Amino acid sequence: MARTKAISDDVREQVIVRVEAFNQANVSPAKSSAMAQLLHRLGVQPQTSQNLPQGSYVPRFQGAYLYLDRIDFRGQLSKICRLKWAGSLDDWKFAIYRYSRDAYDPDEWFFPGAEEVDGTIEGAMRAGIKAYPD
Repeated sequence: MARTKAISDDVREQVIVRVEAFNQANVSPAKSSAMAQLLHRLGVQPQTSQNLPQGSYVPRFQGAYLYLDRIDFRGQLSKICRLKWAGSLDDWKFAIYRYSRDAYDPDEWFFPGAEEVDGTIEGAMRAGIKAYPD
């Protein structure tokens, strides 16, 4: 019997669209060819194959989790937060990445941007920008 994905392909596509829309609205238009190469190496298939500028979020999926990483000033991915699928695109369970522990912490709520966390992907990305500014 084929194993079903915790996050369906349809939901993954919707997540990618939301992340791309957020990036377009919130990230400067400067581009770098290293970003496209990085995405290709990670196996991420964005809607467009354009290079992504610094500050862009890059989604990745693993089991029931959506990881939101962001391209830093060096053109490398930085861990920002993890969202756990709870059955709705507007009701994800949030965990901030804590560099001091090298782990995602769902119980940490004392960080800049915590007020932005509202169960949505966009709220998580706004929180990440405040928690880890460029």
